[in-house]
Amino acid sequence: MKPWLKWLVIGLVLALFAAGALRALSARQTQKEALQAQQAAQKIQAVVALAPTDLVQVKTIELSQGLAIAGPLKAVNSAVVKARVAGELQGLSVREGDFVKAGQVIARVDSTEFQARVRQAQQQAESAKAQVDIAKRSFDNNRSLVDQGFISKTALESSLATLSSAQSNYRAAQAGADVASKSLQDTVLRAPISGLIAQRLAQPGERVAVDARVVEIVDLSRLELEASLSATDSLLVKVGQTARITIEGATQPLTAKVVRVNPSAVAGSRAVLAYLALESSTGLRQGLFAQGTLEIGTARTLAAPLSAVRTDKPQPYVQLVSSDQVTHQTVELGTRGEFKGQTLVGLKGVNEDAMILSGSVGVLRAGTLVKLAPGTP
Repeated sequence: MKPWLKWLVIGLVLALFAAGALRALSARQTQKEALQAQQAAQKIQAVVALAPTDLVQVKTIELSQGLAIAGPLKAVNSAVVKARVAGELQGLSVREGDFVKAGQVIARVDSTEFQARVRQAQQQAESAKAQVDIAKRSFDNNRSLVDQGFISKTALESSLATLSSAQSNYRAAQAGADVASKSLQDTVLRAPISGLIAQRLAQPGERVAVDARVVEIVDLSRLELEASLSATDSLLVKVGQTARITIEGATQPLTAKVVRVNPSAVAGSRAVLAYLALESSTGLRQGLFAQGTLEIGTARTLAAPLSAVRTDKPQPYVQLVSSDQVTHQTVELGTRGEFKGQTLVGLKGVNEDAMILSGSVGVLRAGTLVKLAPGTP
């Protein structure tokens, strides 16, 4: 190989090595600059602007303690009309939704058989009355004969016994006539209370047995909420306490007052029933479901809106704003209650007058800088 060609090859190789080294150094420098720019960007935090409504101040207030209650509405006065005698049902014309007055005739049971029994009992009573008259005349005659000495006192005593037996038979016959009359009266079914027909449980022409259910009547002028309470909660409920309830289908909440608490627990569930009278039952129906909060007392405590408490961590916390920065402060929850129509909860772990983010803000990362809008306390 010629010397000049050898040196040319060596030069080309050295040039290639130099170019590769320069490219590697340039790429490393570019990567370093990008990393530094990224780190600088991470150090620059976005500042979140907060409106006055985004902050809530923790205050000590008189918190109204409430107990959640729920249950169906029931009429204070209701009645089921039953057949008192067996027979064919006649004249039943009322249906669900019809209004009836107390004492109004609702239906009748075929009275043919009972009328015959009344006549039979009356005739038996008349026959017994005739036997009494005969026995009494015989006794009076025997008493005159004893006074005159024609018969012995034993015969008089015998006639007295016959009179007493006849009188007893007459009284028994009269009682039988009364029973037959009462059965005849029971063939007429009357409404015991004024109200609306809730159920018609029999049909005209149907043969009903004794105590067969015919219709159910409810008086909707007075309704109560029948609330089922646990054994523990029942100890907190007293007569006279008020509740704010909502009823399915109704647009406005109603006020109810505890009027009775059942002294016995329900077998099996061990629940205790409390009865709350509604202030107004206009437009309501028996069986509607109602729920609400019963006021059982007050407690003075540090409180904040329940919506401001976050639960996306193992322990509940609030987003505390201090020195224009957000910190996550773990808290212990206390009594819940109502205050000016808002649900509040007692807090432990924060100081009074501390500023926390409301629930509408959402979750901000701890350390986020915030900017308070003008007019924010």
